[in-house]
Amino acid sequence: MSIRFKLLLSYAAMLVIPLISILVISLLLVIFYQGDVKNLKGVYETTENRFGHEAVEHAVKEIKRTSVRHPDLLLDSTYLNDMSADLEKNDSGIIVRRGDAIYYRSENMAQSPRLAVDLPGYARSNSSNGYTEKKEGNTNYVFLQFDVMFKDEPVSLFIISKEDPLTYFIRKYFPTLFVCSLLILIITHVLLTTYMSKNIIRRLRTLRTAAREMKNGNLDFKLQVEGKDEIGQLSMAFEDMRSRMQESIQIQAQYEVNRKELIASISHDLRTPLTAIRGYIDGVMEGVADTPEKSARYMKTIDAKAAELEHLINELFLYSKLDLNRQPFQFEAVELLPFLNDLSEELQFELEKKSIAFEPDMDVPAGYFVRMDRDQFKRVLNNIISNSVRYMDKPLPVIRMKAYLAGHQAVMKISDNGIGMKDKDLEHIFERFYRADESRSNKTGGSGLGLAIAKQIMESHNGEITAASKWTAGTTISLSLPIHSREGGGK
Repeated sequence: MSIRFKLLLSYAAMLVIPLISILVISLLLVIFYQGDVKNLKGVYETTENRFGHEAVEHAVKEIKRTSVRHPDLLLDSTYLNDMSADLEKNDSGIIVRRGDAIYYRSENMAQSPRLAVDLPGYARSNSSNGYTEKKEGNTNYVFLQFDVMFKDEPVSLFIISKEDPLTYFIRKYFPTLFVCSLLILIITHVLLTTYMSKNIIRRLRTLRTAAREMKNGNLDFKLQVEGKDEIGQLSMAFEDMRSRMQESIQIQAQYEVNRKELIASISHDLRTPLTAIRGYIDGVMEGVADTPEKSARYMKTIDAKAAELEHLINELFLYSKLDLNRQPFQFEAVELLPFLNDLSEELQFELEKKSIAFEPDMDVPAGYFVRMDRDQFKRVLNNIISNSVRYMDKPLPVIRMKAYLAGHQAVMKISDNGIGMKDKDLEHIFERFYRADESRSNKTGGSGLGLAIAKQIMESHNGEITAASKWTAGTTISLSLPIHSREGGGK
């Protein structure tokens, strides 16, 4: 539920509830003074209503005039029967007392004989008394008394009418109902105000506190998100911003650590061949290489170290361009099977020179294409093969390459039977300048950038590179590329 809807609902409740309360209280007041809900339409017509029905009021006025002008009619059975017939239609009736005896009783009043018991005594001539209540069983009655003197004999006429239960209830409990209505009005406002305060103001204060913490540079907290309204959405966005800022700072700190490590690694790897070159040059300049054979050996070593230095600089430059997405790629649709067959022949020729057995297994049907940059993908394979060759330690070294299709992916696995890797090293092999040999000795060589470059190139091909290894048993590198098209697929 949105805050806008909550506010509208709250304001509507604050407006409607008091109005309804006022209307109910006004209705109760009218009923209290008028006596019956059915007679509300006569509120503006007369102010003399005492009974609940207009017909009864009319009969009361008629009998009152008659008792003054013609008191003898109060003892006329015909007149009394006519008036009783009109009153009985509205659950009302007449009882006439002559002296101390009941002279006349309406038929509906005769059904309740106790109504004639304990009636008020004669007051004075031409007087009337009203609003007297009497309860018979579960029914309440209200009656009006007229007293006249006829031939020196007191006559009392009682007009008795059933009281509406609602009217009776309201008259009896009106103070309680009025107080309850006021309490409901007050409690409603208190509850609505409390709800709005807890549901909106409290959460806004939480956001303000979080903003102050961020302003002071403290991001090490978590904002509790409550609800799905606008404040809840704002809290989610705020928490996401805080989390991203914290992550960004952490990444920046990690970048700084990596930068320092990178500088240290580059310095070490560049210093090693440079130191060797300077040492051999000093040997030549100081006459240590005093024979043509020794001089040639020195120069050959210098050339090899210079080539090693050049290779390191080239790989570092390539990795930097890949990392900054500045390395251009020449993508094309390449049919997989012919490409792998040609590549297998090249690798077999090169590995045989190093006395390493090569076992290809190309389980790829013809007509399947992948989208790749041939030269860059060959660089990936060459880096993997170079690593395998570098870490061979078996008397009969073997490198296997298996290719097959798995769903919509072309998979290539290059396996060797070299020294393998420990689990703690396996998860870091695609990081730049990482070597399992922490001493960074030159026995195995390498710059530590080969597999990092391979990972960057595979990601640029929308592919994936993973590694599995067992210590002393060998390593397997898996490459996967999405199949681009088949049967003459285009670019």
